[in-house]
Order: sequence, then structure tokens, then C-alpha cells
Amino acid sequence: MVSSEYERRIAARFAGFDQDGNGYIDREDFSAATKAVLAEFGTTARSDKGQALYVGAEAFWQGMAGIADRDGDQRITREEFVSGAVKRLRDNPERFAEIARPFLHAALAVADTDGDGAATVGDTARVLRALGVGEGLAATVAGALDADADGRIGETEIVSAFARYFTVPE
Repeated sequence: MVSSEYERRIAARFAGFDQDGNGYIDREDFSAATKAVLAEFGTTARSDKGQALYVGAEAFWQGMAGIADRDGDQRITREEFVSGAVKRLRDNPERFAEIARPFLHAALAVADTDGDGAATVGDTARVLRALGVGEGLAATVAGALDADADGRIGETEIVSAFARYFTVPE
């Protein structure tokens, strides 16, 4: 049972990870997210960027499973997700976000179409849409990530935003 407002915020994030809507998060959800991002940018799975994204997704899955899959069945229920995330976020939200860093780094590389180490706001919105975020919200979120208003979003901004994603209301 989700009891505190803090836990309700985290529980609301569960659906974003449950890509297929089957009620739990598993490795296939991370694979589906990877495929969607690669398809959005026309990047092949066998390319260096594609392989890095798959490796990043697997690392993200392993990190998430390590903190949340209490029964070891390779599936994370909503209850397990909330419990695991709350424990990590109480200690340090930035450390929790580190489990996502390999995936976020690789997704940024896919979206970095000019190779300068950052993605445009528009390309960041494309990644978010590929991950299931609605059109208008994706543009708004991508714009908000560009804290210095230079039109580019780097890894530090993305990882920090990921940590905040779990600790702020909708």
C-alpha cells in the first residue's frame, strides 16, 4: 500500500517504466525502450551507438532489479518499485539516478546527431516521445532540461533531471 505523498509520487513513475503495460517492469521493458529510441533516430541495433544503448539498458535493468526485485523473479511489481526507490531516494536521489547513467549516456549519444556530446532540445524531446511521453509534455520537459538556454542538453543535466523526476510531483 502506498502511504505517503512521497511514495505516491514514486508510484506514479512506475507506468513510465512498464512499457508494455502488463503490471510489472522486466528486462523486456528496457529492451522495448531501447528499440523505440533506436527506431526514432534510424539507428541500427548493430551499430556502436545501438550496442551501447542495449548495454546501457541492460545495466539500467540490472541496477533497478538489484534495488527493487525483492523476490528475485526478474520482474518488478509496483510495490517492489516503490519500496526500492523510496529506500534509495531517502539516502541520495543522485546516487539512485546513477543506475540510469549508462542508459542515459547512450541515449544521449544516439540523440547527439552532430557528435558534440550534447543533444538539441528537439532531439531530446524525440527521445522522450519514443519512451512514451506525450508530444506536448515531451517538448516542455526537454525545454526545461536546457537550464542554460543554449539549446543543448548534456549528460549532467539529464542525470540530475532523472533524480528530480522521482522527487517532484507530476
